[in-house]
Amino acid sequence: MAVLDQEQIARFRRDGYLVVPDAVTPQQLAAMRAEIAGWVDESRAHSTPFGPPTIDGRPRFDMGAEHSAERPALRRVNNPSDISAAYRTVMENARVVDMVADLIGPDVKFHHCKINLKLPGARTEVAYHQDFAYTPHTNDDIVTALIFIDDVDEENGCLMVVPGSHLGPMHSLFDGERFTGAVAPAAEAGMKAASVACLGQAGSVCLMHTKLLHGSAPNHSTASRGLYICVYTAADAVPIARNPMPSPNEGRIVRGREARFARLTETRVELPKQPKTASFFTVQGQESKTG
Repeated sequence: MAVLDQEQIARFRRDGYLVVPDAVTPQQLAAMRAEIAGWVDESRAHSTPFGPPTIDGRPRFDMGAEHSAERPALRRVNNPSDISAAYRTVMENARVVDMVADLIGPDVKFHHCKINLKLPGARTEVAYHQDFAYTPHTNDDIVTALIFIDDVDEENGCLMVVPGSHLGPMHSLFDGERFTGAVAPAAEAGMKAASVACLGQAGSVCLMHTKLLHGSAPNHSTASRGLYICVYTAADAVPIARNPMPSPNEGRIVRGREARFARLTETRVELPKQPKTASFFTVQGQESKTG
C-alpha cells in the first residue's frame, strides 16, 4: 500500500524534496540514538579516524579537526548498516523505504548509507553540491533519504535545499582539474539565497532527489543534529562510477525484485574523484583530526 499521497508525490516531482514525519518507529529511533551515543563516547578515546574499516580499507568513524575528549566532534559514520542491527533494520524495513518506492517505483535497490553528525561546538558544514555528481547512474531515479535522528531546526545546522534545482543543469564539482566536491563559490552565493530550510522532529525524513542542490551550515546550538542518510535507486539504475562508500549490502534489493535490464537516460555528467580519506568532508576542505 502507498504511504505517500498523490499531492506529496507531486510536490516531490516539482520541488525535488519532501519532508515527511514518522519515517521510523519510536523504537527504531531510540535504537539508532543509543548507538550514536555509544559511538560518540567511544570517539573520546581517539585522536584520529578509527573503527572497523569499510570494505575499501578506510576508517569507519571520522572526526573534525576540532575534536577532543572533552568536546567530541564525531561527524561521520560510514555505512553504519554494516556494523549495527539497528541501522540495518531501518535501511531495509522502515516506513521510509516504502516512501521511496512510492517515488521511484516498486523495485528499490540500496546503494550506500552514512551518518552525518553535527555535535554542539563542531565546525562541520556541507558546501553546496548535487549527489548525482558523486554517484552517477544510468538514470536519475535515485532518492537520498535523510532521516532526522534529532529534532532539526535552523540553529543546529539543518539541511538547506534549492527547490526545483533538480530540474536544472548539473553543476561542476571541479575547480579546473581539482575535484573540490562542491560548486564554485560564486555560484553557491546565489544558491544560498534561493534555499529553504528542511526542519522537523526526530523520526522525520527529508526525501531528496539526487540532482537537488543542497548544503548546510555548522551547528550553532547546544543540541546535536544527526542525520541517517540512506541512498536508494530504482532497480534498473546502474552505477557508472565507483561507489564512494562501498558496502557488502550495495545493490541489495529492499523492495520488489532485481532488474533484468538497465534503463538508460541520455545525459552528460562529470565522473567524480572518489575520496580516499575517511569522509568527503576532507574533499570539501575540512580536515580530519590527525592526532
